[in-house]
Amino acid sequence: MNLGIFPGLRGIRAGRVFSLLAALFVLTFGIVVVLVVLDQQRVIESTRHLQEQTVPEILRYQRLARNLEQLRQEGERVFTATTPPARQQAMFVVMLVASHPSVLEHAQSAALARETERFLNDVMHRAASDSKAFTTYRDEWLRLSARLSVQVEDVSIQGVNLASSDLNEVSGAMLLARYKLMAALGLVGLFLLLFLFMLSRHLIHPLQRIDRVLSGLSVDHPSPAFEPSAMREIHAVEEAIGELHASLVQNEKARFALEELANNDGLTGLTNRRHFLLQANAEVQRGQRYERSLTVGMADLDFFKNLNDTYGHAAGDSVLRSLAGLMRETFRQSDMICRYGGEEFAFLFPETTLAEAQVLAERLRSRCAGYEIILADGREVGVCISIGLANASRCSLETALNRADDALYEAKHQGRNRVVLAPSGEQLLLADDL
Repeated sequence: MNLGIFPGLRGIRAGRVFSLLAALFVLTFGIVVVLVVLDQQRVIESTRHLQEQTVPEILRYQRLARNLEQLRQEGERVFTATTPPARQQAMFVVMLVASHPSVLEHAQSAALARETERFLNDVMHRAASDSKAFTTYRDEWLRLSARLSVQVEDVSIQGVNLASSDLNEVSGAMLLARYKLMAALGLVGLFLLLFLFMLSRHLIHPLQRIDRVLSGLSVDHPSPAFEPSAMREIHAVEEAIGELHASLVQNEKARFALEELANNDGLTGLTNRRHFLLQANAEVQRGQRYERSLTVGMADLDFFKNLNDTYGHAAGDSVLRSLAGLMRETFRQSDMICRYGGEEFAFLFPETTLAEAQVLAERLRSRCAGYEIILADGREVGVCISIGLANASRCSLETALNRADDALYEAKHQGRNRVVLAPSGEQLLLADDL
């Protein structure tokens, strides 16, 4: 060994030099090992915190967000329900949700839930003596509903931030441990080659896989699959990621379910009136922009009140569901169908003239007239339907629906079970002149 590089050590035995170097190596390596152990302990604590505290906390925030969204939806039902029993049922659900433990334990959400419950109770009491109470307080409800939506978003973001913070903590600790081990590489030499191989295989590569999974974590992709890991910390992180993905999927399903509830009629499964008007208005504007034919229709089940009085409301609901299924089978996939209210339905036929829509409507009327519906008790009932059609190619959707509704009532006046075409705008002007 050339001691010229250690001028102050000349005359000292090589053994002492080696001993000093070994002592320096052991000291340095020991410090590195201690630091790595501390980092691993930090990872263990972070993953344990993620598994035992953060994930349950995220789930709690998700439950709270779902409950707040349900509170908002049921409050909306209080205003949009067409019957007092439906409003009472929605109000009952509002009170249940407002008193749910997940809502009560979150101060801000609990206060907003109580405010919502008090407001809806007050509106219900006022509605008992004032039939226009729901219209009067509609704008105030919309503002309260918007606050509930904002609270849902805030709660969801808080849950996501919890996971991001802990995962960043784990990733940072892992990355720091990697740098320290790489710094010790020059000291351990060949002896640590095996250790570095094990480190690369059981720590670095799993972290890289975790990083890639986290970068592409999405509800559109399947649950991430990891190779079996020998390290408990990595395994805990992988399990936490799997639980996080499951939570994201559950949230997405809940969002789709809420969207389905918001856009579809609960009894028939058809598009509800609000969503239909949005879609139909866009289709009418598109059709008029490109000068395409459009036809709208209104249909009403004949003698439905007698059917309810004779067989009961459950039978009426069964008839409405069967009629909705018959409409889906009869009309084309491009046609829009909605339950407009009660036993009344609305249609939009894109790229369809009034004469072509009459063929489709007659087909539905004919099938309905010859259709026997089997009730739950085994009895069979026959139904018929009246339909009014109007051209929507050169007027607003509201105007076309009003004309179709007038044609529908004309069909009722003529004896029901028939299709009546509304006169065009030119014909109406000519009739007014005459």
